[in-house]
Amino acid sequence: MLDTITRPAMWISLAAVAGAMLIGLALIASLGVPVKDAVEAFADGAWGSPYACAASINRSLVFALVGLGFVLAQRANLTNVGGEGQIAIGGIVATAVSLYGGVGQLPHGLAFMLPALAACIAGGLWGGLAGALKAKAGTNEVISTLLLSFIAVWMVYGCVQSDALLRQPMSNATTLPESLEIPEPTKLPWLLDDASVPLHLGLPVALVLALVVAVVLNHTVLGVRLRAVGLNPQAAKRAGIAISASVIGALFTAGALGGLAGAVMLQGEQYSLKAGFSSGYGFDGLVVGLLARGSVTGVIAGSLLFGFLRSGGINMEMVANVPTALVVVIQGIIIVTLAGAARRMDRKERSK
Repeated sequence: MLDTITRPAMWISLAAVAGAMLIGLALIASLGVPVKDAVEAFADGAWGSPYACAASINRSLVFALVGLGFVLAQRANLTNVGGEGQIAIGGIVATAVSLYGGVGQLPHGLAFMLPALAACIAGGLWGGLAGALKAKAGTNEVISTLLLSFIAVWMVYGCVQSDALLRQPMSNATTLPESLEIPEPTKLPWLLDDASVPLHLGLPVALVLALVVAVVLNHTVLGVRLRAVGLNPQAAKRAGIAISASVIGALFTAGALGGLAGAVMLQGEQYSLKAGFSSGYGFDGLVVGLLARGSVTGVIAGSLLFGFLRSGGINMEMVANVPTALVVVIQGIIIVTLAGAARRMDRKERSK
């Protein structure tokens, strides 16, 4: 069962988003862009057609997976800011296994499941490395996960620039530095046999994982142990809880969800590895996790908000000529207002 959001919290969050949107519209008007044109372009890009809705939901899946990993690690008082790197590692491994792992001829869906599983393991190891540094050397996980993200992003650049790694064979001077397109059997299947609604298998997978994370955190002994480690590691240790294993396991699981997000991007939409393919999705997923305040329901709501915002913003830039920087500013305003609303709710709860 998913955790619930109280009615006051829901209304305060909706009011914060609405207020941020109004500020964004005022900024658009200040640039001389017709507000009506900008709003229409945003709506068309976000939900104006079945294709637009499906694309927005597909983007939301990546934010949700990274956010779920953040919330799970947060229960143990760990801050995983390495979603961008975990996505990058997942994308590299999913591409390599899809192209050169010999999985294209495997039956019964193994062709797309094995690259995704390999991406999960790779992302988990990337996150688990930060966990091991935390448990064994006392390294702050914020620093280690962030620095590992920079390494992973540059690894993507290296892979698509090197002919010995994943770059496609150059046929002429205009050949782009990217991998070959992955084979058709390794792509995530569509849920509907309709090219105008490109929802893929990542949607039910993400929903199932959200349910699993909610159950683990709220209804299992593991969730209690993670909370104990987060609240008081020394007391948890005296109670017989393995602190190092809990820390490494939490960051491994968070990294695995990030790696799966990379596989979902690669196998469900992009189909070839490109430099910068993660496009800041990991950092947006981090924000989703922060704003969720430990709630899986909050992760789902936040990921949908960010998915539709990103789709609408892209179309608003292309159709209404709204600068990219302004789209980012509007998103930042929404983040700040939501964070302020969360702080106000916390103060009210403490004053009771």
